[in-house]
Amino acid sequence: MKRSASAVWSGGLKDGKGSISTQSGVLSSAQYSFGTRFEDGIGTNPEELIGAAHAGCFTMALSGQLEKAGIKPTSLKTTATVTLEKGEAGFAITAVHLEVRGKIPGSDAQAFDTAASNAKAGCPVSKVLNAKITMDAKLE
Repeated sequence: MKRSASAVWSGGLKDGKGSISTQSGVLSSAQYSFGTRFEDGIGTNPEELIGAAHAGCFTMALSGQLEKAGIKPTSLKTTATVTLEKGEAGFAITAVHLEVRGKIPGSDAQAFDTAASNAKAGCPVSKVLNAKITMDAKLE
């Protein structure tokens, strides 16, 4: 399976602007710029999109891990916070923090924690990121 996305950029780094689109069309010419990446401009940025991809991948992986354990969640909600830092070699994504909350009637915290840890390690997006990945997983 292969999926694709594309980006178009016009202008310089700080005064330019670009757009990002996905093969599926869910994102179609979504605006991004220096301001949306390093300031508070309106639009998206690569780190936000990586966070969305990681949250989506991890949450599906967690659902699969829970299903293997015979547990069916009512709901799972994950927020992935991506940290971009400037170092001597330039900017790098150094960390991702996953905050997951699960509603699972009758489940115990240990089974949930085990499933969450397995999902964090097994999620394909976790595997591709060269960053420290931390997690806070709790049942509600």
